[in-house]
Amino acid sequence: MLTLQDCIELSELTEEEILAISEHEHIPEMVALELGNYLIHTEAGERRIKAMIADDIKHAQDTGNSEHAAVLKNVLKHYLEHHANAA
Repeated sequence: MLTLQDCIELSELTEEEILAISEHEHIPEMVALELGNYLIHTEAGERRIKAMIADDIKHAQDTGNSEHAAVLKNVLKHYLEHHANAA
């Protein structure tokens, strides 16, 4: 049986990127992993994930959670470095 960690390692996303999708869509981490894995294989999907992370950053800033916004900025930076079609 595959664990959540096994599935993360098989995906092309980091755990932090998956958590950002989960936060944005208000879905469990495993569902976010499945959604992210689907989206990552399309050019439009890569841009959609970028937009989700950017939305999460804005929400964190708007609610005064600057620490979380800083973490998400690093997540977005890493995502853009590893997914050229998202830029």
